Amino acid sequence: MLSRLSHALVPAFGRLGVTTDPGAAFPPGSIIAANHTSLADPAVVLAALRRLGVEPVVMAAAGLWRIPFLGSRLAREGHVPVHRGSRHAADALDHAAAALGEGRLVLMYAEGGIPLRTDAAEAAPGAFRSGLARLAERTGAPVVPLGQAGARRITSGGAAKQLAGLATAPLRRPALHVHVGAPIGLAGDTAARTEQAHRAVTHAWRAAAARLDEPAALTAPGPAEAFDVHCFSADFPDPSVRR
Repeated sequence: MLSRLSHALVPAFGRLGVTTDPGAAFPPGSIIAANHTSLADPAVVLAALRRLGVEPVVMAAAGLWRIPFLGSRLAREGHVPVHRGSRHAADALDHAAAALGEGRLVLMYAEGGIPLRTDAAEAAPGAFRSGLARLAERTGAPVVPLGQAGARRITSGGAAKQLAGLATAPLRRPALHVHVGAPIGLAGDTAARTEQAHRAVTHAWRAAAARLDEPAALTAPGPAEAFDVHCFSADFPDPSVRR
């Protein structure tokens, strides 16, 4: 349901582009690690993934499960509630590990929250929490790094600004972009694994932000690279691959 809704609604709110690294793939039982910048970016990411033929299990704030109708559908489809700051917080990794063991793809936001900024500009991914590294170590799952940029152009800042952004987005139709990197295997201790994942997601984010000419893409840590990507045109329901 989440993937279908996102695929249907996101084109009304912005112009979505999707690119991939040459080695990008989604092996069964993989963790998709994405950067988190806005309340709108889960929909942007799910729309992009559905265009690539992927409908993942989503790890999301447990409060969504308390919404009538939505909560029952999320539970039925196997999505994973994250009870932040409670004794049930660790349960999320158990459920995610079970989904990975069944060969499903799990979408995870390792930053654990949205940056507290009022502007709509892009910034490099914040520090990752250890959950992603621990889940990958526990399951042996590869990590597919995903970077998204532009979602803050739909919603960012305080409540009033977010509502205004959402209301005007269908008129503005801001540019949005998602870039998917090649899957990686994490190695070393938890800190090393966390750093490897953060570096890969930052690389994917820089590729996405560069497509939108975001200044932050040029100032983020790391060399300014020329990205060789497979492009999926935003103008076709069935993507055609271009070099």
